Amino acid sequence: MSTDDGRRPRHANAPAPKIRTRLLVGIPLGLTLIVATVLAAIPPLVMNNMVNLHVSFSQTWTGAEQDLHPERLVLITEDGIHVVAYEVYVENPKAVVIFLSGIYNPSVTAFYGHARMLLEEGYASVLLEMRAHGESEGDVIGLGFKEHRDTQAVVEHLQATPRYAGVPIVVYGLSMGGAVAINSIGQIPDIAGLISMSAYSSWDEVFLDNMGASGLLAAAQRPFLSLYTTLKYGWDNRNINPGDEIRKLGHRPALLIHSRGDSQVSYANFERLQARAPSHVETWVREGDLHGIVQEDLFLTPQKDVEYAERILGFLHRHFGG
Repeated sequence: MSTDDGRRPRHANAPAPKIRTRLLVGIPLGLTLIVATVLAAIPPLVMNNMVNLHVSFSQTWTGAEQDLHPERLVLITEDGIHVVAYEVYVENPKAVVIFLSGIYNPSVTAFYGHARMLLEEGYASVLLEMRAHGESEGDVIGLGFKEHRDTQAVVEHLQATPRYAGVPIVVYGLSMGGAVAINSIGQIPDIAGLISMSAYSSWDEVFLDNMGASGLLAAAQRPFLSLYTTLKYGWDNRNINPGDEIRKLGHRPALLIHSRGDSQVSYANFERLQARAPSHVETWVREGDLHGIVQEDLFLTPQKDVEYAERILGFLHRHFGG
């Protein structure tokens, strides 16, 4: 069949070349937009309920239970948050240790047993309840992006207190508190030493670990996760993470502790921190799934976990015992 002018007619159902081109471009673009929308939605969907809250602990402890008489402190951070801390003093302290706890539990008052153990060895303690936890103000958990300001408020208090003149300050944290401890020593040059237990190497990395994301999926998700945390915690805080801050230790002593089977913050976080840390940083790995590091049921009486007590006190004695 031909037309009067001899040209072959185009089939009625065949798409025009321009339509085919638009389909070839539009379908991949549409799929890309759908994937990007899903990836952008994951961080707020997962994290909003995690961080937009104030943690009220179902259980707390008192200094009296350890025969201690702590002083309750209310300190103001540089961004205007009132944080509560509990100071356990000893005459002529060898060092003063700032304790930091995890994202949801336990309350930092669980460290009164540690304060008791350290007091007997000549070390003072300050148990800091970070923002959005316990008696401290705040309704957004900072995931380590902002809590170094809470530590800074304690450091400034200690430096303004004559009885701590010249006394070295050590920061000692568990889980998210371990991450905050690393961020704090990186951001605050006046901190003299670090003990970090079960810390994550960065929030992005532990988030992707717990999603099971790796390879291309992790690479695709990471920019959207970073965008969310930047919008959430501010441009100035976007690069504050343990993996970067630990590089700022200089020659200050540090002890990184993790359990190989940790089901909350994977051992890969410890390996990443160790790889980024200065070569002098000390490490200790416990076998099993011990996120709290201390053997089960002994956290309130850490001196009964002999191996743990020897590791902690040995580190403090070597670097601050003189």
